[in-house]
Amino acid sequence: MSVARGYQQFAGRWQEHARLAWDTIAMKPTRGIATGGLNVMDWGLLEEISGHKPGSYPKDPSRVYLDFQRAIGATMIDQWIPDNPLSMTAEGYASGTPRNATTGVERIVRDGMVIDSPEAVVAHMEKFLFPQLVAWGQELDAKADERVASLIEKEVKVQRLFGMNMLKGPYDGFQYFPGFHYGTYGYENYFAAYALYPEVMEHCFKLQGDVGEKINAGAASGIVEAGLPGLLRLDHDMAGSRGLLVNVKSLDRIWLPHFARAIKPLQDAGVRLIWHCDGNLMDLVPRLLKVGVGGFQGFQYEDGMDYERICRMKTRDGAPLFIVAGVSVTRTLPHGTVADVRKELRWLVEQGPRVGLFLGASSSVAPGTRRRNVKALIEGLRYYREHGRQGL
Repeated sequence: MSVARGYQQFAGRWQEHARLAWDTIAMKPTRGIATGGLNVMDWGLLEEISGHKPGSYPKDPSRVYLDFQRAIGATMIDQWIPDNPLSMTAEGYASGTPRNATTGVERIVRDGMVIDSPEAVVAHMEKFLFPQLVAWGQELDAKADERVASLIEKEVKVQRLFGMNMLKGPYDGFQYFPGFHYGTYGYENYFAAYALYPEVMEHCFKLQGDVGEKINAGAASGIVEAGLPGLLRLDHDMAGSRGLLVNVKSLDRIWLPHFARAIKPLQDAGVRLIWHCDGNLMDLVPRLLKVGVGGFQGFQYEDGMDYERICRMKTRDGAPLFIVAGVSVTRTLPHGTVADVRKELRWLVEQGPRVGLFLGASSSVAPGTRRRNVKALIEGLRYYREHGRQGL
């Protein structure tokens, strides 16, 4: 790979916020605390904070969204989704928004097969999904270099769009691992099949693990050779507010070995992996650490995620965890006061790790969230970015 194609071309040009992100990822002590991007879905607030006129966002979403991230002082963004707020208006989703397998569609049909039972899930997997995974693996073998080059080209393009004061971290296409297929088959029939046919589910995880090993090996080499930030977020919802979606012991048997195998190429290359937490994931946390996950993001404290306890945990090598902590988007920002926002931010900083800490919001900020609270969050992020832990 030509050095000019990667982030090496930006050497010596990084500005203050991007340097703070680089140092935080490197687990170096920093004066200020890095700020992640905020996915605010209130169009009017995006326009107000970014300095654009009302009505500007739907006309030029990328520009307004980027100017918003710059205005709030984001130091790094991994998932670049400037069009995402267009999916929701102040009144919620439009009435004509198509429903899918997890949002109430009346009839789930895949490849001409009606998915109306756990047996239908298994039949579709064996006839369609398993061959597709095998074919995908073969395609990856044939086009590995081409795929990695395309990923790096996209990262460099977005980094140039950002400029040198905000870092673009790798995300889309850089990681793959075994996961649940409720998005394809719906919750009820998929998890019934999971309980009734564990051998079929393990074979599915095995095939996904085979694909993951190939994707992640290519991504690992690309990240290293192109000089990209060595930090990747793993996103897959495996828990609800009451706990894991399946018995954790079943994950030990049929999922965790294939997950560990899939992520190993990234770990071997020195890429730090952090897990995005939705719901109460506490039972899985020690298991993720045992197989090499190095941090967490997106805590739902109100569902039982013990932030203070997690921040005291260590990696399997005994190092501090990397933590991306955010003010709650389901409790504090929509229902709290400005004082509550400031109190929660202070708590996140006080209890968070002394190195490897990013601050932001726990997830996307939905329309209808109290604007004064979002502004208080932005003000607080600026304070900690500039002053760090001074005054605590």
